[in-house]
Amino acid sequence: MNRILVASPEGAVVRRRGRLATPPAPLAGKPVAVLVNGKPNAALLLSTVAEDLANTAGMRLGPVLGKRSAAEPAAAEVLDNLRRSAEIVLTGSGD
Repeated sequence: MNRILVASPEGAVVRRRGRLATPPAPLAGKPVAVLVNGKPNAALLLSTVAEDLANTAGMRLGPVLGKRSAAEPAAAEVLDNLRRSAEIVLTGSGD
């Protein structure tokens, strides 16, 4: 006779004590930039998030720079520009 094993999707609850991460330094006045990864909607998505973050946290908008495609690394000059012009860089997918 064949047997069927059914696994419960509920999982187990494990309670662990831990420490909270150190809160970040205040963001007000700091520049936030965007690295667009080349995906079709990434520029709109990331620029909108950066604008909202800047407005909410009192940050300054930095440059919006891009790569040719998501499959290639950013050029060294793009990374250097981001390093010099922003303390926070947003990047991600825009599919």
